[in-house]
Amino acid sequence: MDAPRPELALVPRPSRLSTRSGRFRLDAATRLRVTAGAEPAAALLRTLLAPATGLPLEPSPDGTFVLALDAALSGLGDEGYGLTVSPQGVLLRAARPAGLLRGVQTVRQLLPYEALLQRPVRGVAWNLHAVEITDVPRHSWRGSHLDVARHFQPVSYLRRHIDLMALHKLNVFHLHLTDDQGWRMPVAAYPRLTEVGGRRAESMVGPAGGDRFDGVPHGGSYTRQELRGLVAYAAERGVTVMPETGVPGHVRAALAAYPELGTDPSRGLGVWTEWGVCENVLGTGDHVLDFFRTVLDEVMDVFDSPYVHIGGDECPTTEWERSPAARARAAREGLAGPAALHSWFIGRMSEHLLRAGRRPVVWAETGVHLPLQCTVMSWRDPGGARAAARRGHQVVQADHRATYFDYAQRPGPGEPPAQPGVIVDLRAAYGVDLAPPAPEPDVASRLLGAQGQLWTEFVSTPEHIEYLLYPRLCALAERVWDGTAGLPDFTARLAGHRARLDALNVPHDVPPALLPVPR
Repeated sequence: MDAPRPELALVPRPSRLSTRSGRFRLDAATRLRVTAGAEPAAALLRTLLAPATGLPLEPSPDGTFVLALDAALSGLGDEGYGLTVSPQGVLLRAARPAGLLRGVQTVRQLLPYEALLQRPVRGVAWNLHAVEITDVPRHSWRGSHLDVARHFQPVSYLRRHIDLMALHKLNVFHLHLTDDQGWRMPVAAYPRLTEVGGRRAESMVGPAGGDRFDGVPHGGSYTRQELRGLVAYAAERGVTVMPETGVPGHVRAALAAYPELGTDPSRGLGVWTEWGVCENVLGTGDHVLDFFRTVLDEVMDVFDSPYVHIGGDECPTTEWERSPAARARAAREGLAGPAALHSWFIGRMSEHLLRAGRRPVVWAETGVHLPLQCTVMSWRDPGGARAAARRGHQVVQADHRATYFDYAQRPGPGEPPAQPGVIVDLRAAYGVDLAPPAPEPDVASRLLGAQGQLWTEFVSTPEHIEYLLYPRLCALAERVWDGTAGLPDFTARLAGHRARLDALNVPHDVPPALLPVPR
């Protein structure tokens, strides 16, 4: 029997996999037989394998590598696929195009890990082990969140992030575009959002509440063309880009650009240079609502995601309590007091999205009553996800103790800067609570899945991002795809999968001292 090889250490593990004897070799003579509708998957396969293998994989009606879209395979759902590899050929089938894209990533992992290198490789036999796979995800939401508001990242890196997500069969890229420290989303109607709000004078050094700053300006923003190109790039890989432009808190960058949006229009504010929760929030006048409806219109024009995130968390109410205009608004709306303006504001933005045929997503906060049409991300308490589902919300599990990868992976002074207070190790990431309540099928149906979060107060470089994400994001990807194998089985496969991360130059085990860190 052959010794275990990384190409059989599939992450995430397929729902059902049986090994067979023999191999199928991809070589210059291999041709693809592609049925109608399977062309995007064939194009992705060529794109992914070309840099290392140089194989043309040209189409032919007699091809021995078959990619087939078959609506009769409805039992595989939107993203499931079947893969049969024998010495005579390969058959990849799915009911929907997304399923074929997932199967392409499995083919990629079945090859020798050198197939992931981004340079020509000589002397490697591109063999696929003979297998029979039927693979269907357990959860429809398998996400990765990246904050580009605190530290901006170029589109070239966002594309790499999407590539790594697709390799691990993650399907929602949650792009956090705005916050107190920066506004990255272009809005043609309000150019100062990026011209002013996209740049801060300096950044805090260390955790929130400190008094040290680096004295280095930081900024950046995207163009509509860049973001539309990113959406198309992600779609080719089966990933949806979900934008977040948060309200009514975490808006200091917007207030710096347009002071009239605040509770005190006469006050001049700069883009925030600190970390933590800023007390400045939006005002509640009709002009503020109209402003952010226009922002959402432009967001929806760029991003085709059925879900649009509108933030909603960590919104202090102090300014509303002090504001005569906010108190009067609360009274006119029949609210119990200014604090209730939080839910009211989110409700107005949610209505706008719903009228446009989109689904609003918000961060769930304890004690905040949200419209039932909102999909909530439960991050404070693991039990909050189930409680929200019982209230009737769709829910994405985002428990900070299992899915916040800006926390350190392990204790000790050798780790690069990270959020203090919590350690999220591989066991915690794999242990994210996704168990459906057996006697409550309606509640279980509302638990869409989970996603990993990376906030970037302490993270400025791609190397640092990837050191914090991997291999913890591998563990989460496994849990939301299948997650029934158990941690020992996963860690055994991860030992082989690390060779793929190495081939992709993902610094999952780079000594932390070698990583660039923010000043």
